[in-house]
Amino acid sequence: MAPGALLEEPASSPSPFNQRDGLALEATSDAIDTVNILKSTLSPPPSTQPTSDIYTASKFDSSKDKSQFRQYTAACSRVQTFYLEQHTKQTVAYNLFARNLFKSKARAEMTIWEAMEKLNTLIDESDPDTELSQIEHLLQSAEAIRRDGKPRWMQLVGLVHDLGKLLYFFDARGQWDVVGDTFPVGCAFDESIIYPGSFAANPDSQDPIYSTEYGIYSPGCGLENVMLSWGHDEYLYHVLKDQSTIPEEGLAMIRYHSFYPWHKEGAYRWMMDKEGKDESMLEAVRAFNPYDLYSKSDEVPRVEELEGYYMELIDEFVGKDRKIRW
Repeated sequence: MAPGALLEEPASSPSPFNQRDGLALEATSDAIDTVNILKSTLSPPPSTQPTSDIYTASKFDSSKDKSQFRQYTAACSRVQTFYLEQHTKQTVAYNLFARNLFKSKARAEMTIWEAMEKLNTLIDESDPDTELSQIEHLLQSAEAIRRDGKPRWMQLVGLVHDLGKLLYFFDARGQWDVVGDTFPVGCAFDESIIYPGSFAANPDSQDPIYSTEYGIYSPGCGLENVMLSWGHDEYLYHVLKDQSTIPEEGLAMIRYHSFYPWHKEGAYRWMMDKEGKDESMLEAVRAFNPYDLYSKSDEVPRVEELEGYYMELIDEFVGKDRKIRW
């Protein structure tokens, strides 16, 4: 599909915030997590090289039986249906459209904590592992990072990493452009992407340029020059990169934590820059991954006891009482 129609508004406009089915979104997101948890137990990622405290192996999950978090077979139908739609609709044209819309429209302003409270309207009643609110789940991730002695900025990343799901209530066209594993568009879809056969209906898979191995890119182009499928990771990265002082490693954790073909399966290495920056970002994302997948089984955090500490982190890296454009 050529990107000529990228500014065409889809027939159905986004629903108002309170009309979206947040439970359905979270049920799909949790089912996707199920598959990724299973994959992590079957094929452990390459070992990292500890060069600072963020790379020290996580301790909080050392005694957990990760294969028992959820049942993979129960998730298959939902996940397959989701990915069929995502893999059909995540085209170059749509990604250009989504980015243009993000840059051109007036955006809601909220503080980080206000955004967490907004997202807190989502409680996935279908999740067999947790009945926690979104704030409680985000605090679980942050607290696991904190207990392992990771830097304060990484604790904040744990706290905010899922806030991009707010996209579902603003500009999203469904669930397929909010959650799920991410992948590059504009080049051939790698076989390591989950359910690779479901790209058959994506028009880009037949495009004479987009369907080639390198597509619109070149080897060594650097991931910062690659267009990843639009979703809550990419959205939050663009929200925070110019509105916070979170370091590059933390922004990479946000942007790439669903890019499983890259940080888990070792695909798309040909895109990585020759200077070594992407290699460092890869190790940072791998260091963050356990806190994203396995923290839901931790004890329920007491929000009222932890709010003060995390408000200090927000003030430190975002600014005191600073409104963020979402």
